[in-house]
Amino acid sequence: MNAPASITAQRELRLDFPGLTTAEGKRWHYLDTGATAQKPQAVIDAMSRAMGEDYATVHRGVYARSAQMTSAFEAARTRAAQFIGAASDNEIVFTKGATEGINLIANSWGGENIKAGDRIMLSALEHHSNIVPWQMLAERVGAHIDICPLTDDHRIDLDWLEANLTEAHKLVALAHVSNVLGSILGAKRAAKAAHDVGAKLLLDGCQSAPRMRLNMAELDCDFFVFSGHKLYGPSGIGVLWARGEILDAMPPYQGGGAMIDRVTFERSTYAPAPQRFEAGTPMITEAIALSAAIDYTESAGGEGGMEALFAHEAALVAKTRDALRKRNDVTLYGPEKSAGIVSFMLDGVHPHDLGTILDEAGVAIRAGHHCAQPLMDVLGLPATARASFGLYSDESDIEALLEGIDRTRKIFG
Repeated sequence: MNAPASITAQRELRLDFPGLTTAEGKRWHYLDTGATAQKPQAVIDAMSRAMGEDYATVHRGVYARSAQMTSAFEAARTRAAQFIGAASDNEIVFTKGATEGINLIANSWGGENIKAGDRIMLSALEHHSNIVPWQMLAERVGAHIDICPLTDDHRIDLDWLEANLTEAHKLVALAHVSNVLGSILGAKRAAKAAHDVGAKLLLDGCQSAPRMRLNMAELDCDFFVFSGHKLYGPSGIGVLWARGEILDAMPPYQGGGAMIDRVTFERSTYAPAPQRFEAGTPMITEAIALSAAIDYTESAGGEGGMEALFAHEAALVAKTRDALRKRNDVTLYGPEKSAGIVSFMLDGVHPHDLGTILDEAGVAIRAGHHCAQPLMDVLGLPATARASFGLYSDESDIEALLEGIDRTRKIFG
């Protein structure tokens, strides 16, 4: 199964990523993009310029370079808003990552709107970052957490969700794409189910942002978070989007400089959103590099844009699953149609052992519970092996993976 023409007709994207070549000049078959993506040279250069000849503080200096840096920083906010189809730049809050974004929502919005006896709905496949903050909130205020089960093919069971949501549920928080299974949520349907009982919907977009076209109005969610480092950008930067009216009503998450209007020892007043949620000196260089990453990612799909990137990775997933299915010693997890991720088990071989042997052959996969221990409990597994693709992945990566599995089988018998 070949990649769409809009991808293959371009110059080889791998050459833009210095991290995909080893120190010995060999090709590194990187199949752990679901954990963190490699960075194109354009992003590295953008961050280097921002940290070097362009560097200055933002929002404070009256000198020319500070004004220029402020413009670049706020342009990054605009770029992020465009990328996810937000209605306004003011709906974009820069965070350290998706984890901080979810914690911000839990502490600010959740602290104001979830009370004793209220219920929060999660699913069985959530990342720890979309579980633990809600557990902490529920323990603090006396709320309850319900868990939506999975279908037989490991998707969030929306039939069950619709049947079991009640007016006691104030929030539904779900992964847009599972980081373990690649399962894609029917977000529009989940939003309707949540809104029908008066609940808000939060989507964890860490795995969808790098590979899917996004539009907040079409998704109809209330909160959306993603991390820059999975979107070919730097670590230490993420985006929290929320509907403007919700964000405007939320109290500050942290106190400090930049998020204030006026401070006296008697009382302080706060800046409007999004500045209210960005205490201290912000992630200046990271935001500018994230903007460069968004530019690169969208351009990599050519005329097909993000849809072409999704099709490219989906084709690689299909080819990998087809090859693994032909073996009698591999168990596959997740739905047939998934987004860029293949999780599996090789009979009689712990994923950590498989990962170690593959590493010796120049193939990098993820082996473990993938920060989704409750999902591992549901699957009855301690861990899985996970191959996750990026825009730079191609069929040679699959071939190297399969050769490494063959070698592992010979070692373990």
